[in-house]
Amino acid sequence: MTFWNLYFIIKLALFSTGHLTPLWLANIGFAAALAASSPLRSRVWRAMRLLAGLAIGLPLMYREANVPPFARIVEEFGNLRTFSFGYWLELLPRFLPPMLVVIALGGLVTYLIVNRWLRVATLVMIALVALPVWHGASTVLAGMHANPQAASTAPASGQAAPRSDYDAALAAFRAAESQRQVAFGHLASDSQAQFDVIVLHICSLSWDDLDVAKARNHPMLSHFDYLFANFSTAASYSGPAAIRVLRASCGQQAHADLYKDSPAQCHLMADLAQAGYTPQVTFNHDGHFDNFTQIVKDNLGVPNVPFIPNTAAPVAMHAFDGSAIMDDYGTLSNWYAQRAKVPGPVALYYNTISLHDGNRLPDNKLSSIDSYPIRVNKLMSDFDRFADLIRQSGRRAVIVFVPEHGAALRGDNNQVAGLREIPTPSVIHGPVGVRLVGFNGDHGPTTIIDRPTSFLAVAQLVSNLVSNSPFKPGVTLAQYAADLPETPMIGENEGTVTMKTATGYVVKTPDGVWVDQK
Repeated sequence: MTFWNLYFIIKLALFSTGHLTPLWLANIGFAAALAASSPLRSRVWRAMRLLAGLAIGLPLMYREANVPPFARIVEEFGNLRTFSFGYWLELLPRFLPPMLVVIALGGLVTYLIVNRWLRVATLVMIALVALPVWHGASTVLAGMHANPQAASTAPASGQAAPRSDYDAALAAFRAAESQRQVAFGHLASDSQAQFDVIVLHICSLSWDDLDVAKARNHPMLSHFDYLFANFSTAASYSGPAAIRVLRASCGQQAHADLYKDSPAQCHLMADLAQAGYTPQVTFNHDGHFDNFTQIVKDNLGVPNVPFIPNTAAPVAMHAFDGSAIMDDYGTLSNWYAQRAKVPGPVALYYNTISLHDGNRLPDNKLSSIDSYPIRVNKLMSDFDRFADLIRQSGRRAVIVFVPEHGAALRGDNNQVAGLREIPTPSVIHGPVGVRLVGFNGDHGPTTIIDRPTSFLAVAQLVSNLVSNSPFKPGVTLAQYAADLPETPMIGENEGTVTMKTATGYVVKTPDGVWVDQK
């Protein structure tokens, strides 16, 4: 039982650190079966017992661990193969911290010594029975101490939450969102009141990331005319995030519905085209990873939208797959030079991956997490320079700054830094701002929208600006942000949903169980 004792000890250790949630009855039954079959003396039968045990034990441990579902790993296998060797080397210590390896080796030595004098298998079986009893009792007592009346219904962090209540809340949210839509009017005919709409879609940026990078005080954030302080990006991966922003004119869809056809009126670029804009697209990357270019094309809602190449811009860094990432200011300034050839207003969708995990700066040995503060400060400074370029040209623009999702620089108990399988509030709570460039009136203080909002509110604000141009005389900017639609912070990935609660948030796992988190 030496091997299997170690197996269960590792599980108990991972449970104590919050990295694994054991299925206690399954483990007790598994341990009992192993103990009952331990007297086998034949090498053949022992080998068969080991293989059978591994066939049960490894999937069981994977199921209990806080890792992405196996189906997700299979689905992403093609993308994982594109990771550069250097990026794998960067990821390895995140998944397997050196200190954890040292502790594990120390634990192994201790076990081998103790196993000579004590029946460790008996102690392991006692722990498998005692720990769930102790943990359940401590949870009840803690609940009774905090709120005697609610003790029977309030789960502790990491425990299953009441499924029916959260399922009902999610169903009500879905039903309400399916009925919501933003209507767009037509742009003013006066050329002096017309303006471009520029959507800057930023991969890997959240309020929490700004705090980690100590970049929350960057001047760019103070230049917004409207700042959404409680905005939900809903997704934590780039493909779904692009679909959500490009379908901003309708309420939040379930993750599975993102890959189904959507009504034409839901597509932001199509709405802007109907309002009198010429849509365009450009990236600071090649758009190949995870078929990103095709996802954008499929969700513009307008045929034959030109994708402006970025090849004239200088290379700023290289991505986790070794591909070139162009300088943000260089890409946008080159686009703007070409934009001058287009008569009338233009609506641009720009996507940047300058902050993505695994990016490498030239002639720099910093890991992508260590270089993040450098990259995020440069990105915001580049966007400020771009706004200055527009202002100096004498043109007008509404710039919408919106992240795809956060970078998860801190990580948490359930996922390592940079891994965003679970769209936790810290990952989907993004800084979203709208800036008017070329506005000659009094900007006044930034209008802070602190109510819970998402893409529908941004679409409504853009619609308000398009329908009644702020660049004509006598307007007050705050009026455009009145009564924007609210949206609770609900994050979604394939098989996973997160919802904020009064004490933290809950996670709906792929098997349909709601788990309370803080």
